[in-house]
Amino acid sequence: MQQEQIKTSLPENAYRELKAGEEYQPVMGAQTQPREVTPYSVTLGIIMAVLFSAAAAYLGLKVGQVFEAAIPIAIIAVGLGQMRGKKNMLGQNVIIQSIGASSGVIVAGAIFTLPALYILGLEAHFYQVFLSSLLGGVLGIVLLIPFRKYFVKEMHGKYPFPEATATTEVLVSGEKGGSQAKILVAAGLIGGLYDFIVSTFGAWVPALSTKAWGWGAGLASKLKLTFGINTSAAVLGLGYIIGLKYALIITAGSALVWFFIVPLVGSFDGAMDAAALVSMLGITDTNIINNPELIFTPENLYQYIGRPIGIGGIAMAGLIGIVRQAGIIKSALVLAKNEFSGKKAKGAEPRTQRDISMKVILSLIIAALVATLVFFQFGVLGNWMQTIVALAIVFVIAFLFTTVAANAIAIVGSNPVSGMTLMTLILSSLVLVSVGLEGESGMIAALVIGGVVCTALSMAGGFITDLKVGYWLGTTPKKQQTWKFVGTFVSAATVAGVMIIMNETYGFTGENALVAPQANAMAAVIQPLMMGGVTPWLLYGIGAGLILVLTLINVPALPFALGMFIPMNLNAPLVVGGLVSWAVNRHKNPEKAKANNNRGTLIASGFIAGGALMGVVSAILAFAGVDWMLEAWSKSMGAVYVGIAMYVAIIAYFIWHSRRAKIGE
Repeated sequence: MQQEQIKTSLPENAYRELKAGEEYQPVMGAQTQPREVTPYSVTLGIIMAVLFSAAAAYLGLKVGQVFEAAIPIAIIAVGLGQMRGKKNMLGQNVIIQSIGASSGVIVAGAIFTLPALYILGLEAHFYQVFLSSLLGGVLGIVLLIPFRKYFVKEMHGKYPFPEATATTEVLVSGEKGGSQAKILVAAGLIGGLYDFIVSTFGAWVPALSTKAWGWGAGLASKLKLTFGINTSAAVLGLGYIIGLKYALIITAGSALVWFFIVPLVGSFDGAMDAAALVSMLGITDTNIINNPELIFTPENLYQYIGRPIGIGGIAMAGLIGIVRQAGIIKSALVLAKNEFSGKKAKGAEPRTQRDISMKVILSLIIAALVATLVFFQFGVLGNWMQTIVALAIVFVIAFLFTTVAANAIAIVGSNPVSGMTLMTLILSSLVLVSVGLEGESGMIAALVIGGVVCTALSMAGGFITDLKVGYWLGTTPKKQQTWKFVGTFVSAATVAGVMIIMNETYGFTGENALVAPQANAMAAVIQPLMMGGVTPWLLYGIGAGLILVLTLINVPALPFALGMFIPMNLNAPLVVGGLVSWAVNRHKNPEKAKANNNRGTLIASGFIAGGALMGVVSAILAFAGVDWMLEAWSKSMGAVYVGIAMYVAIIAYFIWHSRRAKIGE
């Protein structure tokens, strides 16, 4: 039977660049016909999409953190398959994971933007949230498919794909069992419990900061110099898979902001009128407006000066990426033209490289744009000229930045969607104001446009992870792509319902309001543009200019820009993970070094998987109102020293266990 030809382990060239003439052969080869789309896989995938959309939306709005759903869903799919005693479940498990993983990306797209409507005191209806999420998700899928082969096949081994690596290891180890599965499970338990104990009980601090000591507090106060590092096992594992090279580039971006720009601006504390600086930056936070001296804390200098520079950097890095990938975009357009003119490439595509046809893709793009046009005209704007302008903004930005989102996920596993959406809001607001749309109706229009674009870019970044998993394992891309639309529909409906309920239950303004930090940032940006105010164009320009210079001297622009935008305490541990990777791979015998790295990848994947799964548990506990936090202890110096000891211990375990690998295991 063809099922029996399916392997149960990844080929040795799965993660490295291919040699000249070498081909990658996936776990489920092109000649096999594995079971993929079945009533079981589709039903379970839809259930996962509903459950994880609700959980991710709740957690994201309540505490401002959106967990990645792909890995926990993969773990559940593997576990349920083993409980049922089923074999050869790999193809079905990929489909379950792919449908279910729509939840996390749709939730991120929606809650980063649309709660800003409530924050600004505007009305948001169910159909507006649902349609902006659905149409954005559909656009993200159809705009990414033409670039699948470039990212997952042509760039094989050149991008680390951290989240896809972890998900693939979970699925393969679950299918294979044996020693690899045991290593993955053990690492998942250790990493998951480590993160769970911190987040639930506060047994030690989740992040170390120099401000915990007197000398560090003095540096922060006088020199505006501070350093923090997140001690999560999941982020440590992420750093291992990203590797030392990219981790250093990303963290260099953070270092520029935190160790140069923030102290430089902070040095004017006392010499500059704080109220004038607050006014110049257009800050709307009433606490800072009433206490302008607060602007000179390192955190606020980063928030209001460092991050806008990062946003400008991401925008410029995106534009440079678009120019550099113009050939890829052109080839996708040529392929579409050839299909419509009846010209087809010679020879049938193997099963593992078969996408939805370009004719269908273009038909879907047109259908999505027509539906968006109708939605904007009759559900948001009511003015045909403004509707056409809004549609053009959505299509151009979503099309151009799709490759940027995919690139970011492929390199660092983190999508800078909030930064790109902020730029979308700024550009769309300027254009809409120029065609006569401003005030409250302008804010509604800009935020709905932002919601569509944000969801499209979030989907593009998340979907490339699914397609890479499918490429490594040998899934039929066409089946993944087709059923992704179903996951998008149920996730959009779920998140719209949850957001309405959360607003009615908790609200987004006032005491005990929902956190929604990204949406608050969007509201702060959009209000002055539509109602009159200050936009930090100079800071955006500085970031853009800096990235342009770095590109000219061949420094990878996007990772560096991401480093400027993402806080230092989340980037510094990536370097620690990269150093662990370097230590694990140091061995005179290349075969032993490879065995060490394979085991290290398993452990890193276990840490990421355990952390992601415990994020779901934390969401459930939060929903149930459970509070086991040891408040007094978690804020004490004892928790800091325990945190240092535990972080050193988990790093030591990581290196020790990885270097115990045996050749050929």
